Amino acid sequence: MPVPDETTRRTLPALTATSGLLRLEMRRSVMLWMLPLVATLFWFITYRPSMAYPPLWNVRAMSMQTTALSVFAPTVVGAAAWLGWRERRHGMTDLLIGTARPRWSRQLATWAATTCWAIVAYLGCGGVLYGVTAWQGAWGGPLWWPAVVGVVSMPAFAALGFAAGVLRPSRFTAPLVAIGVFLALQISLQFIHGDDSYWQISPLVAGPWEIGPDTGVATFYRYLPDLPIAQVLFLAGLTAALLGTLGLPGDAGGRRLRRCAAVVTAAGLLTTTTAVALAGTGRLDAHGMIAIPLLHDEGDDRPLRYTPVCNHTPIPVCLHPASAGYLPSVTAALEPVLTELAGLPGAPVRISQAAARYEQGPDNRVSISRAGPPTSGTPQVFHLLLPHQTATAEFVAELRVDALQSIVNSVVGGGRNASPAQQAVTEAILGTSTLAPGSPAAAAAQRLAALPAAARHAWLVEHVAALRAGQLTLEQLP
Repeated sequence: MPVPDETTRRTLPALTATSGLLRLEMRRSVMLWMLPLVATLFWFITYRPSMAYPPLWNVRAMSMQTTALSVFAPTVVGAAAWLGWRERRHGMTDLLIGTARPRWSRQLATWAATTCWAIVAYLGCGGVLYGVTAWQGAWGGPLWWPAVVGVVSMPAFAALGFAAGVLRPSRFTAPLVAIGVFLALQISLQFIHGDDSYWQISPLVAGPWEIGPDTGVATFYRYLPDLPIAQVLFLAGLTAALLGTLGLPGDAGGRRLRRCAAVVTAAGLLTTTTAVALAGTGRLDAHGMIAIPLLHDEGDDRPLRYTPVCNHTPIPVCLHPASAGYLPSVTAALEPVLTELAGLPGAPVRISQAAARYEQGPDNRVSISRAGPPTSGTPQVFHLLLPHQTATAEFVAELRVDALQSIVNSVVGGGRNASPAQQAVTEAILGTSTLAPGSPAAAAAQRLAALPAAARHAWLVEHVAALRAGQLTLEQLP
């Protein structure tokens, strides 16, 4: 049997004592009793609204980072602050000075127990949301970076509350700090202006704050980890700085321990400052995510491979598999017009979903447009940009205004300089009422719209060339 050396004989009892102290703190931690409250708030504030979104990893994961941390921040900070002044509250400060454990070690054990319960609660709540999203058939894999930021936020929130309870021991500290942190996080979001704001280092920010959870982000391209990496550095540095501060007072421990605490504090402050500076160099890339030059990997700019999901209309409509849930609504909106235009000169042979292009504008605005031209290839393929609206009525209305208008114009030759006949035919096919009531063009559009779709299609087959050339008059329309 090997004989343990001197280092092992000294280390094992220390580790045993530390683990025992941590188990004791976890059993008596007030955070344990806060778990039902956290789960209830998560269900109301995060889970229920997330279920209203379509089962998309990007939308649900990014919204979870914002709303879940709004739930956990005041809860964890308040519980940690209450534990931070426990020794003072029970009048045990002088009694514990003579114990074998330095005060800083005892404080770290209490903080660690609070952190462990907070992480367990966050992983449990987030795991339920991720599990339901996967069960609902979301395309691709989960976005882990929003969850990582949430997990790393728990030690920082616990350290912030615990430091406040130790440095300002009072029965009012816990509620005041909890409310203050919640308000500070929410108010800080109002200072985010543009893509290079230092305030986007806040863990509540999962992407460009002006966009919010958007279905076009992290769909055709990878989710950029640039901003989450900066946030993780910020939270880790903040945790180290706060915990290191607790080891600086003279009664925290011996001189060697205080020197170690000073080094930890300095390293934490340096890391925090660096992370904030990195966040200030962020730029909104064309794919709708924050790119930080020093943290950016050019490999993340390559588009993801996927097999589109198509319907069986006369002109097939193909969407990204992540947007497959929208295919019935898109089909219902486009099929009547596509059936009427199928086979005509200028009509596309397929409609394919296009990626969105994002561009930072003035006054904190972000413009979203189609990436690339509306049509390409021979035979012609029309590139469809899905509307941002998720409500069915608004979704269908925007599709009719944008996509169908462009498709019909490509067939009949409409546009800004369209002839009255082209305007009337476009109006009849789309079933809209944009022409002046009582005008000759409106009357011709009503006559043409009254015909069966098959009759209009047969007429277009015969006369579309002359119509595109602008050679038909209103009187020549059926």
